[in-house]
Amino acid sequence: MVFIHDTEMSLRVAAALVNTLPETDSDGMDRLVTQADFDAYLDEYAYTGTFHRDDEELEAVRDNRPRLFELWSVGRDEAVPLVNAMLRDGQALPQLVRHDEFDWHIHATESEAPLSVRMLVESALAFVDVIRSDQWDRVRVCAADDCESVYVDFSKNGSKRYCDTGNCGNRMNVIAYRRRKAEESA
Repeated sequence: MVFIHDTEMSLRVAAALVNTLPETDSDGMDRLVTQADFDAYLDEYAYTGTFHRDDEELEAVRDNRPRLFELWSVGRDEAVPLVNAMLRDGQALPQLVRHDEFDWHIHATESEAPLSVRMLVESALAFVDVIRSDQWDRVRVCAADDCESVYVDFSKNGSKRYCDTGNCGNRMNVIAYRRRKAEESA
């Protein structure tokens, strides 16, 4: 395991949120527009605390996406001020908590804080772990020619090149195979 469970989950959730942006979607579609989109996202990625599931909350969560996306476009040292700003803006006050089926882990906001603030701070804390453990090279953009989705490589050897959002690994392998076969028969 590269990161502890709550860090890995927060990184996965942050990448999934970023991948709702049109810039990361192969069809150029915004995947977080309607309340139904928001409900589906929240159903897939569980958060604790207060939820309103209204238009204001949706807009606040949508506003987090560009800030998080920026982390995938900078280096480790350039990420530090971005992460620090997220923690500052969320008035982070890390505390150990245990609830539900989860053992001790860190929450840095009150459970009544707005969902968008909790999401931003949890993501920032996860990126703190990435920075501190010097694993920034695992924060990646898909290597497929036609994909800009983001991911964090959780593989043991750090060799993952493609995201999981668009079957990119299989598509690129098929393209490479066909290219090799065409060259062999030429």
